[in-house]
Amino acid sequence: MFRSLLSAFLMYSRIPVPHVEWKEENRRYALGWFPLIGAVIGGLLILWRIFCNRFNCGQMLFAAVAVLLPVLITGGIHLDGFCDVTDARSSYSDKEKRLAIMADPHIGSFAVIRVCLYLILQTALFTRISDIHSTAVIACGYVLSRSFSGLSAVTFRCAKKGGTLQDFVKPSHRTAVIAMVSFFAAAAFFTMIFASYVQGCVAFGSVFLCFLHYKYVAYRNFGGTNGDLCGWFLQISEIAILAAAVFAKILTGVLT
Repeated sequence: MFRSLLSAFLMYSRIPVPHVEWKEENRRYALGWFPLIGAVIGGLLILWRIFCNRFNCGQMLFAAVAVLLPVLITGGIHLDGFCDVTDARSSYSDKEKRLAIMADPHIGSFAVIRVCLYLILQTALFTRISDIHSTAVIACGYVLSRSFSGLSAVTFRCAKKGGTLQDFVKPSHRTAVIAMVSFFAAAAFFTMIFASYVQGCVAFGSVFLCFLHYKYVAYRNFGGTNGDLCGWFLQISEIAILAAAVFAKILTGVLT
């Protein structure tokens, strides 16, 4: 279990942890620990919100650092998947060609345009987050998105036999991993609704809809999922959680 935890952090984060040997038995439960990386990001986001409130740093600075935090922690691995899937889908080619485009290390113009728009929108939405309760909902979203991403990895059909994701999926103890990510997802959801009932429910609903859309896109366009698609889903679900929290707060304020 502990070696699997280290393997998850070594693969999906840039947090310094002791190195473990790259072998299957050390990755058996790695996907089950994947949501803990989101917990680190969420914890840092809450601390940053508290710091900004204490020293009156301003909303723009808060938003800029809030957007930067996940990239610093993960090294941008999931944004890379977002870009790869964007290029592949924008090609309107057949499944084999789309998979080949995702494997290409170069970035296309469609990915550049979409990722810029994504980061602009994310920054704008974060400028609307000023209280600790809304921040807590979004912080839990980093755990929730990774829980669903890990769940898809071990339950969805695979787009191809090889790939980095398969290095984690093949040796996985699937029953244990499903139980672990389900526990983290439930913990994140209940913490969300404890922080803000309306925002938490709307945010969870947005992730669930993203998950259904993700499965549809993965199966229809690629024949299954892979590491890039897991990263793409993670990014769209996190901005969906952020948007849901912001607009739920706005609508709640208007209605009251």
